[in-house]
Amino acid sequence: MKKIIGRPGTVCGLLLRIGQCTSAAASMVVMLSAKDFYKRTAFSYLIASMCLQMLWSFWLACVNVYALRYKKNLQHLTAVSLFIGGDLVTAILSLAAACSSAGVVVLYARDIKYCDVHDCLRYEVAVALSFVTWVQIAVSFHVSFWIYASV
Repeated sequence: MKKIIGRPGTVCGLLLRIGQCTSAAASMVVMLSAKDFYKRTAFSYLIASMCLQMLWSFWLACVNVYALRYKKNLQHLTAVSLFIGGDLVTAILSLAAACSSAGVVVLYARDIKYCDVHDCLRYEVAVALSFVTWVQIAVSFHVSFWIYASV
């Protein structure tokens, strides 16, 4: 089996999961700091999706720390199947939340000039961070998928 960068149970895989967790948490914090975010369904969905992503990534980061500390191999069929399923679900939810929130931000900020400048900036930063989170989870899914194919 080839050594793929970012695979579960390695330092690079741990850093990837920590990056996912922190960018999802940052997206949530920025969105929660904006006023009246709860009035838009897409923004509430973004927060729910990023919360799920943060919990999933934190759990997998803990599993990676355990594997690194006790030198366990996470590249067996059962574990990789679990990683693929969870990464796929969270990736789809994160992309859907990021895209729907981005559509609302574009509508409010550029089309109808609805929101305050500071709130629109917060919305834009939260959406950008959610796309960063999605890219990272897509990389994790891709790595897990190739490991699954080679097992």
